[in-house]
Amino acid sequence: MGKANKPENNSKPPVKVSILHVLMILLGADLILLLAPEVGILNSMSYISDLYTWSALVAGFALLVFGFKGFMKKS
Repeated sequence: MGKANKPENNSKPPVKVSILHVLMILLGADLILLLAPEVGILNSMSYISDLYTWSALVAGFALLVFGFKGFMKKS
């Protein structure tokens, strides 16, 4: 039998996922799902003022953007 070839080095560096950014993504998605104006889960069960729902929607989108911005880091 012939000898097996050595596996070549993997040219891709490993990727690290930041736990803080994962939590920011989850928090942003929860804010959007719970407090979205007229379609949010909490807003459909009881009336929540538009001041809180629109500000929560903007904050949720901001958390999603900043969370995805630094989500994966090359090491």
